[in-house]
Amino acid sequence: MAFRRRAKSHPLFSQEFLIHNHADIGFCLVLSVFIALMFEVTAKTAFLFILPQYNVSMPTADGELVQYHYGLKDLVTILFYIFIAIILHAVVQEYALDKINRRLHLSKVKHSKFNESGQLVAFHLTSLIWCLYVVVTEGYISNPRSLWENYPHVYLPFQVKFFYLCQLAYWLHALPELYFQKVRKEDIPRQLQCIALYLAHIAGAYLLNLSRLGLILLLLQYLAEFFFHMARLVYFTDENNEKLFNVWAVVFVVTRLFTLTLYILVIGFGLPRVENQALEPERGNLFSFLFNNILFRMSVLLLVCLFQASVMWRFIHFQLRRWREYWHEQSSRKRAATAGAKQQAKPLKRDSGYHENGVVKAENGTSPRTKKLKSP
Repeated sequence: MAFRRRAKSHPLFSQEFLIHNHADIGFCLVLSVFIALMFEVTAKTAFLFILPQYNVSMPTADGELVQYHYGLKDLVTILFYIFIAIILHAVVQEYALDKINRRLHLSKVKHSKFNESGQLVAFHLTSLIWCLYVVVTEGYISNPRSLWENYPHVYLPFQVKFFYLCQLAYWLHALPELYFQKVRKEDIPRQLQCIALYLAHIAGAYLLNLSRLGLILLLLQYLAEFFFHMARLVYFTDENNEKLFNVWAVVFVVTRLFTLTLYILVIGFGLPRVENQALEPERGNLFSFLFNNILFRMSVLLLVCLFQASVMWRFIHFQLRRWREYWHEQSSRKRAATAGAKQQAKPLKRDSGYHENGVVKAENGTSPRTKKLKSP
């Protein structure tokens, strides 16, 4: 199964060979795990890669309910889905983005940004629909109190844990993709910062048992990011179309306000009302007891407020610069149009005298003397 058309072969295990065949290598590894499911000896190990671990059966009125908590074996599952993400990344690049790029004939810089936004549009749209389905089916939107009631939320439903594992796998796969996609050196620090922030927030919500709050915050974040990268794709296809940037600006401000409100509501007012929780490693409750300390809660809120303030400051700075460029461009066009109108309204200089039968006559009635041309 080849994802890329290669004009020439590269030496085996060389750098170029790895870059051009990384999706094929990942596909072979994933296929070997699926083949291991067919044999009884290796099936148990294969399930360790594919399915979430640490399941617990809890008795309910309707029967038994299977839920999950986190542990070290989750790293093996995340590793497997990193290879899945690499394969899907290559499929989107080869069968969608590369075909569009051939038609647009973009410059090298715009080509790199187009690929980045194209990949993130596909990921954010998929995650947005998936996250919305999870929060609706689990009732987190219809019952906001569930975000902090019965905290810590040590045990997770299957779809919640699987969603977090896939999110961590995607953002971890973005690290080697910087090498595979030959990202420009100027763009690497920005993308590393973005990846690190996503990993810190997702892993923090997962390990601190704030999975319900994390789902709502990811839903808001992915909504704003989807509009931003969609606006960039539209702009690259038509530079005069910037309407989606205005939509993104509105969505961004609204999501920031909701994000800050949720943080204050859950961490500032909801968690202090919950009964004190002790350190219980056997239940997977390793870090939740930290929220018993008011100093820790206030520190988290302070960091969140400072981070949201920095994000809003950069957004306002970006919008002001964009408006200045827009008004400068409009004023330049108006000056050019005014100068053109004045030049058209300027009267034409006529020759002295009058015309008779197509010949210019002087005021005394005689024809003007024609200028003799010198012979070469």
